[in-house]
Amino acid sequence: MTEPMIADDEAWAAVLGRDRAFDGRFVTGVLSTGIYCRPSCAARHPARSNVRFFADGAAARAAGLRPCKRCLPDDVSRDERAVLSAIAAIKAAGQPLALAALAAEAGYSASHFQRVFTRHTGLSPAAYARAIQAERAAQALTEEDSVTGAVYAAGYSAPSRFYEATQGRLGMTPSAWVNGGKGVTIHWAVVETSLGPMLVAATDKGVCRLSFNEGPDALERRFPNAELVEGGAEFQALLGQVVVAVEAPGDFAHIPLDVKGTAFQEAVWQELRRIPAGETRTYAELAAAVGRPKAVRAAGSANGANNVAVLIPCHRVIATGGGLGGYAYGLEIKRKLLGKEGVQTKE
Repeated sequence: MTEPMIADDEAWAAVLGRDRAFDGRFVTGVLSTGIYCRPSCAARHPARSNVRFFADGAAARAAGLRPCKRCLPDDVSRDERAVLSAIAAIKAAGQPLALAALAAEAGYSASHFQRVFTRHTGLSPAAYARAIQAERAAQALTEEDSVTGAVYAAGYSAPSRFYEATQGRLGMTPSAWVNGGKGVTIHWAVVETSLGPMLVAATDKGVCRLSFNEGPDALERRFPNAELVEGGAEFQALLGQVVVAVEAPGDFAHIPLDVKGTAFQEAVWQELRRIPAGETRTYAELAAAVGRPKAVRAAGSANGANNVAVLIPCHRVIATGGGLGGYAYGLEIKRKLLGKEGVQTKE
């Protein structure tokens, strides 16, 4: 779905900032030179009075303008078409395809196509194909009567290939996907913090849930067949690290996580973990960082699907105008989290 044209003031701000996140969302028409450019074009900025914004290159050409030879604005749509075509081919094949073949179909060199694909999806073509296959396996595990049947339904040649490909990605064992956590032990606790009651839960792989103002009943709904154990000696040590991370935000990359999501969601979550404490990003910047500048709404949805608050710091994403945006546990908690990191907000 094409995103609506943005307001002129926002478009001009993107041009002045040469913001790549807006490439493909509109083009900048320079009436004095008769050309149109990407928002991120490195050429000298024109006078505002000579600028008009267009939804795309076709609209600019209809107004008598020609594409800039420096930033090649029409290549944005060409790259997008190439990536979408490759994604369709990968999904149809159900397995990784040769990079050279995908590049040749797009009319690019292999190295250039790899960069284009990664910029748009956040993953290489091979990694994207593996992620799609893993997602199909996860879906099949909810539909098939056996793990073996799900493995073959997802397109793996043998169960060993499935376990090799999904180790470290799915978190729980494959049988747990079918049975709501059956066979998995999850330790949990609810502790009081300066932000209110905080639920922390972890498997033997890492933290699988961190939320505010929730109790064990919410955990039971997520993992109805898991063995839920309150506390535990080893868990207490991990819990202590989590509490410190929440009360004194900093670098908590050492705390292990056990989360799962789609390929896009995981790319967004990885990018969230790269945002330093005390800094924020807009939803548009987040989408651009994972190579999907047009997927601002999808990036927002992936942000909201985060099951591990603070440790995957979705609170560091704000609205373009500087407002807080949304937050699953309420804006007051988001404001306090940002305040702990020295971030002043407009709300």
